[in-house]
Amino acid sequence: MRQRAAVLCSAAVIAAGTVTAVPAVPAEATATRLPQPAPTAPAASPHWEKCATEDYPTLQCASLEVPLDHARPRGEQITLALSRVPHTARTYQGPLLVNPGGPGGSGLTLAGFVASSLPAKVAAQYDVIGFDPRGVGRSSPALDCRPGHFAPVRPDSVPDTPDVERANLARAESFADACGDKYADVLPYIDTVSAARDVDAIRAALGAEKLSYFGYSYGTYLGAVYAKLHPQRVRRLVLDSVVGPEDVWYDANLHQDLAFNDRHRAFMAWIAEHDAAYGLGTDPERVESAWYAMRAALAERPAGGRVGASELEDTYMPGGYYNGYWPYLAEAFAAYVTDGDTGPLVEAYENFGAPDASGDNGYSVYTAVQCRDAGWPRDWDDWRDDSWGLYEKAPFLVWNNAWYNAPCAFWPTPSRQPVDVANAELPPVLLFQATGDAATPYEGGVTAHRLLGGSSLVVEEGGGNHGITLSGNDCLDEHLAAYLTDGTVPHGDGGEADAVCPALPAPKPLESKAASTSSRGSTLHGLLGFRG
Repeated sequence: MRQRAAVLCSAAVIAAGTVTAVPAVPAEATATRLPQPAPTAPAASPHWEKCATEDYPTLQCASLEVPLDHARPRGEQITLALSRVPHTARTYQGPLLVNPGGPGGSGLTLAGFVASSLPAKVAAQYDVIGFDPRGVGRSSPALDCRPGHFAPVRPDSVPDTPDVERANLARAESFADACGDKYADVLPYIDTVSAARDVDAIRAALGAEKLSYFGYSYGTYLGAVYAKLHPQRVRRLVLDSVVGPEDVWYDANLHQDLAFNDRHRAFMAWIAEHDAAYGLGTDPERVESAWYAMRAALAERPAGGRVGASELEDTYMPGGYYNGYWPYLAEAFAAYVTDGDTGPLVEAYENFGAPDASGDNGYSVYTAVQCRDAGWPRDWDDWRDDSWGLYEKAPFLVWNNAWYNAPCAFWPTPSRQPVDVANAELPPVLLFQATGDAATPYEGGVTAHRLLGGSSLVVEEGGGNHGITLSGNDCLDEHLAAYLTDGTVPHGDGGEADAVCPALPAPKPLESKAASTSSRGSTLHGLLGFRG
């Protein structure tokens, strides 16, 4: 779940000011029993300073010191970067903490987006709080295990020869070794439970008895873990595009592979529907064959010396997150196939797939959290067998995803046991899930609905985007606004869904090459990043 923002989204903000919080809590959690945290010590209020952007003129920033190891509250401290859009209404409902997922995603700008996208009368009742989780972005220390790890051109992701497999394995092992060499003292504390302890430190520093939380993607798992640790401190909990809480994390990635393949095939079918615009034929299977032929050609001769087979997968993977990117990706595909023009393909790679400094940081945190959170196979034969088995059914992303996660086979820090998030102690919880979501497949939302007692599930029927609220679907957003206003949730008849909203229409081909995608949907999906 790569955490690089697309060029279509807003820039990050700068944090300023410092305050220290010292929650005294145990360090470990297991799937069968969670230690009960000790009361969080009082903390001074953060010192907020202006850090406005053109898009978010009321944004403020601060920083907060928390223990690296929450079991040693007066030991080494690290710094979390915070952002805030303050409430303006007389009716104040407390802080609403937002998280974009990842793990490894920066949440600073997301606070501004959420505050400006909710109905004004709803947003005005909350302090909308963003933050960079430990290790991320403006927080310190910010991890960067191996700068340039994704620099092009990488080995082909499909290891169809022993040499290609060895080259990819060497990359994965060298990344894990670099993380261990640079951050040996930090890696044991870069995990979801520690991040959830940080969330409660933020709550305490804000002086709030209870916290409302709104998380996307991985942020749904972080929110569910926080709720497990501190059910009495949850006021409202919104989880959008829900991680399957029983699949953390190896199985979750295998399930992603199948779902991304389905979504890629839906994209190929969309191109076939618009043959008049792209000229690639009206048969989806022939269009798909042309895409794989393009991939094979780029494996031999990378476009612009930058876009090989693996980079092509990186470029087209974001289309599985958000169909608003389809017209741009289709233009690049058609230009290459019909005209031999590599320029649009290289441009698409630069916009959607190319690595940058924030991507290096996000990937470092992603691996640190996922490899630490739960057990991974340490025998590469297991990965090989599982990946080749899936590849026969779902070739689009299987091996790309396997190599993205492969450092966990060599990770220098032992794994924890995943948290059992089952919870019957919460107020009503609101879940949102699209039926065709590739990054967090639909079944994960259904499982979370079952595990979180009293929760309500709102389904976007026929939708395939990842992160579906505040993206232009009024039906979904009405449920969100009602919940944040007074806690109202829909109640179904005992089936999987408590409410169903139709998906938005599929995009249309670009009217011109210079058409803009600066919609709420593209802004949100830029903030969420990819593989997030």
